[in-house]
Amino acid sequence: MGAVKAEARTLTDLTSFVQHNAGGSARFEVQVKGARCAGCIAKIESGVKAIPGVTEVRLNLSTGKLHVAWHGASVAPRAILERVRDLGYEAQPFDAGETLNESEREGRFLLRCLALAGFGTVFVMGLTDGIWYGGIDLSPALRQAFFWLAAAVAIPATLYAGRPFFLSAARALSRRTTNMDVTIGAALILALGLSLYETVVGAEQTYFDAAIMLAFLLLIGRYLDYRLRDKAQGAARHLLAMQSQLARRVRADGAVETVAARDIAPGDRLLLASGDRVPVTARLEEGATEADVSLVTGESLPAEITAGMKLEAGTVIVGQGVTLLALARADQSLVADLARLLEAGRQRRSLYVRLADRAAKLYVPGIIILAMVVFAGWMAAGADFAHATTYAIAVLIITCPCALGLAVPAVQVVATGRLFARGLLVKSGDALERLAEIDTVIFDKTGTLTRGSLTLNNREALPPGVLERAARLARASQHPLARALTAEAGMGPVAVGVREVTGAGLEVEEGGSLRRLGSAAWCGAAGGSGSELWYREGNAEPVHFDFRDGLRPDAPAMIAALRARGLRIEMLTGDNEGTAAAIAAEAGVDAWHARVGPAEKVARLEGLRAEGCKVLMVGDGLNDAAAMALAHVSIAPGNAAEVSQLASDMVLRSEQLIGVAEAYEVARKARRLVLENFALATLYNLVAIPLAATGLILPVIAAATMASSSLLVSLNSLRLARP
Repeated sequence: MGAVKAEARTLTDLTSFVQHNAGGSARFEVQVKGARCAGCIAKIESGVKAIPGVTEVRLNLSTGKLHVAWHGASVAPRAILERVRDLGYEAQPFDAGETLNESEREGRFLLRCLALAGFGTVFVMGLTDGIWYGGIDLSPALRQAFFWLAAAVAIPATLYAGRPFFLSAARALSRRTTNMDVTIGAALILALGLSLYETVVGAEQTYFDAAIMLAFLLLIGRYLDYRLRDKAQGAARHLLAMQSQLARRVRADGAVETVAARDIAPGDRLLLASGDRVPVTARLEEGATEADVSLVTGESLPAEITAGMKLEAGTVIVGQGVTLLALARADQSLVADLARLLEAGRQRRSLYVRLADRAAKLYVPGIIILAMVVFAGWMAAGADFAHATTYAIAVLIITCPCALGLAVPAVQVVATGRLFARGLLVKSGDALERLAEIDTVIFDKTGTLTRGSLTLNNREALPPGVLERAARLARASQHPLARALTAEAGMGPVAVGVREVTGAGLEVEEGGSLRRLGSAAWCGAAGGSGSELWYREGNAEPVHFDFRDGLRPDAPAMIAALRARGLRIEMLTGDNEGTAAAIAAEAGVDAWHARVGPAEKVARLEGLRAEGCKVLMVGDGLNDAAAMALAHVSIAPGNAAEVSQLASDMVLRSEQLIGVAEAYEVARKARRLVLENFALATLYNLVAIPLAATGLILPVIAAATMASSSLLVSLNSLRLARP
C-alpha cells in the first residue's frame, strides 16, 4: 500500500515539490537510487540536461539528490522523473525524511544478511562435517538426505545473504563494467548450481558449505566497510534544518504571530529578541543592536548593527531586541547557499576511487577470464562437464576477493580503533586513504587554532572585589564579553534595574553611585581594543578587563610536526588582519588570509585543487563546513559546530590538536599496510591458482584456503595496533 501511495505521489501532483524563484526560474529535487559511480553521474546529468528548457543539472552521489533547474514553465517535473527512470535508476521527489533513514536501512539489511549467512554456515558445516568424518558409516540414502537438508538451508540462505553482491554485480554488468561482486556472485551461483546438480544425480560430494561460508566471510568485510562509510548527507540536512525554525512576524494590524521560517516572504516585518537567530536575510529598519556574525565572517567578537544594515540568516542577535524587514525567502538565504556549497563539495569528494576499487578493475576481469580458460582447458582435455565446472568453480572460490575485500576494512578497523583510543573519531571509510595523500593543511583560526572562547587575561591585576561587582552587571547581558566575565566570576546575583545601551555598555544605580560596564568611552577611559571591558564606580578610576581568545597550547607543536613531514600550512580566518597576524606568528604559520568568508574559503580550496594540491581542512564553524566538504579530507575539533562535525571525516574528541599530526602518521602507516595486504593476497593467488586449476583443490578446500588468506591479511593488519 505504501509503495502504491508513493508511486501515486510521484506521478500525479508534483507542483508542491517545485520551488519557484525570482526571475521566473524554478528548481526540482529528485531522490535517485542506484547511482554508484562517476559514470552514473555523467549518464544521469547528460540525460536530464537533454530535456528542452533545463538549464542546470547536478547529482550529489553521496546523498542521491538530483538538483534540476529551468526557466519558465517549459519543464514538467514528471518528465524529469520519467527520464531518470528510463536511464535505469529509481527516482522520486526528494524527501529529507526518507533520505535520513536510507543509510540506516542499508545497515540493517547487511546485518540481516550477515546473521543469516552465519546461521547457514554453522548449520551446513555441521551437516557436511558429519558426512566427511562419519561418511563410512552413512548409507547412500542417509547421505543424500543430508545433502538435500543442506540444500534446503544453503540455497535460500545464500541467495538471500548474497543479495548485496548480486545487486551490485547486476548494476555493474548493466553498465558494461565489472567489480569484485561479479566474481563473488558468479562463484556463489555456480557453487550452488553444481551442488544441486550433484545432489540430484546422487554424487558423493557437494559444495553447499563452500557457498554459504564464502558469503559469510565476505559479508563480514562488507559490513565493516559499511560501518566506516561516510554519512555525508547529515551535514547538509543539518544546515537546512536551521531554516525550519519559528519566527515572530508582525501583521499589518500590529498583532504578532508565530510562523515557520519557510513561510516568511520578502517585505514581512520580524520581531527578534536578544538571543534569537535571524531566520532569513533581513534589514534593520531603525535603532541599533549587536549581533554574532561568526556564521558569515568568523569574527569572534560581535558586530554593531545600525539602521539600514543587512543581516544574513543564521546571525544571532546578542544586543537589544529589534524589528527587521525580510528581504528574501528562507531557501534564498546564506544558510541555504552554504548547504548547496556543502553538497557540491561532497559530490566532488564522492568521485574518489578507493584502493580496493582500483585493484578490482584489474583483478576481476582477469579472474573471470582465468576461470573460463580452466573450464575450456579441462573440456578440451576430455573431462566431462561436471568435472570441468568443478575445477572452474574452485578457481573462482580460491581467487574470490575475500582477502582483497578485507585488505582495506581490516586495516581501517585497527587504525580507527587506535586513533579512537587517542581521542580522534574516524567517521569515513576512505578518510585514512585520503589523509595519507595530502600535501597541504589549511586551518581555521577561531575555535580551531585558538580555544574559540574569550578568557580573562589579567585577573591577577584586578583590585579585590571588583570582578564580583562587575559581574553583577554582566549577568544581565547576553554580550559575549559579558558572558566571558560572568563565566570567570562564577554564579552570583544580578544587579536590579540594569540598563543596556547598544554599542556602549551597561549601567545601574547601586550603592549610591552610578556603576558602568562596557567600552572605554562609556566608562571614561583611554582604550579601544575590541576584546576589552571597562568598569567604573562613580568617580573612581576605571578598571580594565582584558580578554583574549588564546592559542591552544599544543598548536605550535602540531604545526611544527606537520611541517617537519613536508606539508604546506595555511590559515584562513574571517577575523581582521591584526588578530590573524598575531595568532599566525604565535602558532608558526607563515601563510595566512584574513577577512575570508565561506565562499572565499571554498574559492581558496578550489584554487589549490586546480594546482593539484590535496588539502586537509581543519575547521570548527558553520562557515567552514562547505570548505571542509570540498577538501580532500577534513577534521573538526570536538567543540566544533554540529554541522562542521557532520561535514568532517574525523572529529577530535579532546582539545588536543596534536591528534591531527598523529592521524596523518597513522594514515601513512595504514596505507603501507593496505599495500602489503594486496601483495599478500597476490602471492596467495600465485600459489593457489595453479593448484585449483589442475584439480588438486576441490571447492570446499578452496573455501577453507580462501579463509586462511583472509586470516593472514587480518593478522598483518593488527601490526598497526602496536604503539
